[in-house]
Amino acid sequence: MDYHKDRFTDHSLLVFQDEKLIAVLPANITEATLHSHQGLTYGGLIYSEKLKFKVVLDIFKAILQYLHQQEIKLLNLKILPSIYTKIPNEELNYLMFLVEAKLHRRDALSVVNMSQKIKLSKDRVEGYKRGVKQNLVVKEVGQFDEFWNLILIPNLNTKHNTSPVHSLTEITTLKQNFNSQIRQFNVYKDDKIVAGTTIFETKHVAHSQYISGNNNKNELGSLDFLHHHLLTNIFKDKPYFDFGTSNENEGKKVNHGLQYWKEGFGARTIIQDFYSVDTKNFNKLNSVFI
Repeated sequence: MDYHKDRFTDHSLLVFQDEKLIAVLPANITEATLHSHQGLTYGGLIYSEKLKFKVVLDIFKAILQYLHQQEIKLLNLKILPSIYTKIPNEELNYLMFLVEAKLHRRDALSVVNMSQKIKLSKDRVEGYKRGVKQNLVVKEVGQFDEFWNLILIPNLNTKHNTSPVHSLTEITTLKQNFNSQIRQFNVYKDDKIVAGTTIFETKHVAHSQYISGNNNKNELGSLDFLHHHLLTNIFKDKPYFDFGTSNENEGKKVNHGLQYWKEGFGARTIIQDFYSVDTKNFNKLNSVFI
């Protein structure tokens, strides 16, 4: 997280048991509120798969009690989407119920279960075929300059009057630190870039962090051609492919066209929840067990 440390006031927490580190909460603070780190797409409380429910409860109670003692009144906690863990991991979901947390945001991720046979919609098949006819070529590249400067930045600026969350310098730094986990795939026509996607890869998931094409993407079928290649070749053995959200307005609105496109590849909805917890409610965890 150090690459954007100037944007946040870090207040990450380490939880120890008998001097052994057993949990981490990447976090930043604003006034009297602690946030699951706002510089992370996914995050929340991180702990070993070896820990059982009772210990997870004790960890969360200790965190809330500590925050309450520090006069930090609110904890905004994001829950890690279920596809990013290799075993069932919904202890925190249950604890949110026990401490009467308020659900203030819910994002809908479009996810392909790669263990099932992928059936593309008619529109996506036609797009892929257009890419074949246009002699498009997909290449994995080690640099982000072409995609950022010629495709991504102009698109975001024109359509949304915004910029990528990561600057070119930042994504390059991340690539240097996590070379095998951050991958850039570009699409070329006649050796000229026409589309691309930036993939953040974990053990179980390939996540599209950025997807963008030039103004001719529909005519060329460039994004359909690209993702057909990723799903059927590059990541065919990955358990899940995560297209990310199509949400706006804190999860209350859905970009229908974008979601429709993702669902054309067989993606279906997985949720990520965001909760607000009153830290004084740590005492509601005192008498859970019978």
